Amino acid sequence: MKTPWIAVCLALALPDAFAEDKGRITYLETESFAQLPSGVRYPEGIAANPATGDIFTATFDFGPNSNKVVRFSANGKDAAVRDFGPTPLLGLGFAGNSVYILNFGASKLQRLPADFDAATPVQDVASFPTIGPTAPRPSGNPDGTSDTIVFAAGFPAPNGMAFDAGGNLYVSDSFQGAIYRIAQVATCPAPACPVEVVSHDPLLSTAGFPPFGANGLALSADQKTLYIANTGDNRVLQMDVASRAVSVFAESVHGADGLWFENGRLWVAANQSDVVVALNASGRQVIRAGEFQGIRKDGTPDGLLFPASMTVVGGWMYVANLALPLTPMVGDEPEEDVRTWTLSRFKLPN
Repeated sequence: MKTPWIAVCLALALPDAFAEDKGRITYLETESFAQLPSGVRYPEGIAANPATGDIFTATFDFGPNSNKVVRFSANGKDAAVRDFGPTPLLGLGFAGNSVYILNFGASKLQRLPADFDAATPVQDVASFPTIGPTAPRPSGNPDGTSDTIVFAAGFPAPNGMAFDAGGNLYVSDSFQGAIYRIAQVATCPAPACPVEVVSHDPLLSTAGFPPFGANGLALSADQKTLYIANTGDNRVLQMDVASRAVSVFAESVHGADGLWFENGRLWVAANQSDVVVALNASGRQVIRAGEFQGIRKDGTPDGLLFPASMTVVGGWMYVANLALPLTPMVGDEPEEDVRTWTLSRFKLPN
């Protein structure tokens, strides 16, 4: 018997709501949006200019290639490339008419105007301090005993960023286990804008793999909760903005990396699962996008491969495919076969 047409219409109109009601997961396919210029590798950060639809990405490259910020037009054509030399770059953000860049290698926040070209000066905004490791953290064992994780000191490692509605910027530090806040970042006294340590909590550190603690950031719609990815712990944390208390929001998100809050859902780049997942208010996965399907003949990923961060503009979510090999063994990772690095996208459900 054929399905009544009204049931078909309802299913098409409310796929995500239906999936959440029934405890099912909705699967979304991705498409390629842009290829990085020849020789440019490992796109990590991503941001968008909502006025023009331009997409920006930054590279996390420790090899012989220098790091760059690339601007793509709304149709996926590269429009400008700014060289940053040997220091790897991580998170990107867009505010006012500027692209903000977390220079991981230099432990700095920097910015460029939206219409930058190859010769545009890079402005330093702030430097991140050395604050040392977080306090040790107890870790329970299956037999009921407990061990203590003692974290080593690391250099300031700015990674993810999120702007609040008042123009203040939150930044994560993956190696020191911290969240910083820079007030009024557009008008603060650059290059020495004051950096406030908002949290230095053991939950923000990791002894896991990949060895990055506090990573992607996203604020809830009401600005009361800051969500924080802990990549090595495969967790998403939440910080009450008023009390600054940190707790666990979701577990078992393999390689939780970039975050984005949209339409009541928290989207997470699960870099070790090669997907972007959407979590509902209970922290349960309700959508998975971009299942990896292999390497195409042209050397680009089919689907997502080590998705690191995402941004939204025009109803589309854009994703940076970092595609970075992590293990020393040769031949065990599809990332080794990538010859051209890409950005992908998918249409957001209602």
